[in-house]
Amino acid sequence: MSAAQGTEAGAGRAAPELAEARSHIEAVQFEQAQRLLEAFLATEDGPAQRVEALYMLAVAQRYGGKPDQALRTLEQLLDLRPDYPRAYQERGHALLALNDPQAAERAYLEAVNLNPALAASWRKLAEMRRAAQRDREAAAAERQLEFLNRLPRELLAVTNLIHEQELYKAEQVCREFLQAHKHHIEAMRLLADIGLRMGIYDDAEFLLESCVELAPEYLPARIDYLNILIRKTRFAAALEQARILLAEQPDNPALRTSLATALVGLGEFDEGIRTYQSVLEHHPDNYQVWLLLGHAHKTVGDLPAAIASYRRAYELKADFGDAYWSLANTKTYRFSDEEIDQIEIQQRHPQTSTDDRIHLSFAAGKAREDRAEYAAAFAHYERGNDLKKRQVRYDASQIERRVEAQMQTCTADLFQRRAGVGCPRPDPIFIVGMPRAGSTLLEQILASHSMVDGTMELHDILALAQRLRGRTAERSGRYPAILQDIDAGYLQRFGEQYLENTRVYRGDAPFFTDKMPNNFLHVGLIRLILPNARIIDARRDPMACCFSNFKQLFGEGQEFSYGLERKVWPATTGPSIT
Repeated sequence: MSAAQGTEAGAGRAAPELAEARSHIEAVQFEQAQRLLEAFLATEDGPAQRVEALYMLAVAQRYGGKPDQALRTLEQLLDLRPDYPRAYQERGHALLALNDPQAAERAYLEAVNLNPALAASWRKLAEMRRAAQRDREAAAAERQLEFLNRLPRELLAVTNLIHEQELYKAEQVCREFLQAHKHHIEAMRLLADIGLRMGIYDDAEFLLESCVELAPEYLPARIDYLNILIRKTRFAAALEQARILLAEQPDNPALRTSLATALVGLGEFDEGIRTYQSVLEHHPDNYQVWLLLGHAHKTVGDLPAAIASYRRAYELKADFGDAYWSLANTKTYRFSDEEIDQIEIQQRHPQTSTDDRIHLSFAAGKAREDRAEYAAAFAHYERGNDLKKRQVRYDASQIERRVEAQMQTCTADLFQRRAGVGCPRPDPIFIVGMPRAGSTLLEQILASHSMVDGTMELHDILALAQRLRGRTAERSGRYPAILQDIDAGYLQRFGEQYLENTRVYRGDAPFFTDKMPNNFLHVGLIRLILPNARIIDARRDPMACCFSNFKQLFGEGQEFSYGLERKVWPATTGPSIT
């Protein structure tokens, strides 16, 4: 990689000092660049500017023959941006300069996991694997490098923007490319990826479904389609796609794993578990599959088998944080002294990825809490929450605006004017509220009745709200205001579609539960499309609920939970949802 390439991520930023430092690096004036950047960092507090300056400083230090200093600078950078892909790539370069190829390979792998478009990392991985005579792995890296070389320049830029979390800019560039190149499959795949990252799942699904229809033989698009179907818990459709793909690649372990996940999602637990086990017969070192097998065992109540699977996962990967957290999340497992030592060693290890470090921190917190070591437990929870908060970049103002919009739109007058609309079926029982407020217990109580089927946290209402919100949600404010004027026929069809789509998760009982807690933001929508549905608001003592959230690492969403900052809400006499 050239010095100019090394500063690619910072191109186009406004600070004149950074532009000058970049010029010094490109002119091979590394000492001058280092002095300028150190002076800049001494006064600059802006996180984005500091990330760029630290990255450029590490590049200058490495090119200036100081790779050890570069590594220390990169630690500061990753403390600010734990998910910054180019920092891991630069770490790999610095570790190679220090003749530590094993650690360098781990860094390059972390870089491409975060951004698969980093050609320099793939090139180094291919070279190192060839040198170690690991030809199969080297060939895989070379294939990815060839794919990147074939990708149009605009789409390569889009890929980098996506993984640098510049999603709106990536979307703009991708859409401009698609206007000039209609039905370009890779561009459509990238736009679907952007939609997925923005939480616009319906758009992403539609794009990938279109890719499959336009190029049914192109397996990468179908695999992406399968993955988003699983993400949306559309397990029946996912099962169909998995079987189509397995007809082409019957020995593909990733596809067989997806098949098992779909089966478990549909309640076909025995067959799903057998499928996971069949994958492990041929790939016994796949720690991710051991984790999924553990989840399946836990779901059917076989806790000893789940624990054994989780243990096997961390035995195969010592820093596999998700395995330790899954053990902690059984709520009854107690870690041994040796396990706690291992967790805390891996938590501090410089090569442990950010995601693993987050999981390890929450697991360590639970382990210490179970031993009544509360100060140590809180320190671990605080560290895990701090890392997670920086990773998700939660913006409380977005939720504030959405809540305020709901209060302004969903008034008693709205429901009076729209009385009699929607699907009249009374089947659903929605359990909403804060996570950790008791929704699972409420569902278990209800599902113990012969007339009620328990399901899961269904995503259908959230997906409908996203569809109504549109692609420019925060800018246009279309939803929930659209509920004032939307045609009554649509509201009835939305309710009927919800019942149809959720049928696969039900048995024969006349009623069923949907315990997605985040549906609290869409109670107005629910009342309009399913006016006879029951809605239960689960509540718990605020201190207990908030602290329980703070101790919980959620699989997805609930970004508001990763901090204990107090929010003082202004007094309001405005309308409320009833």
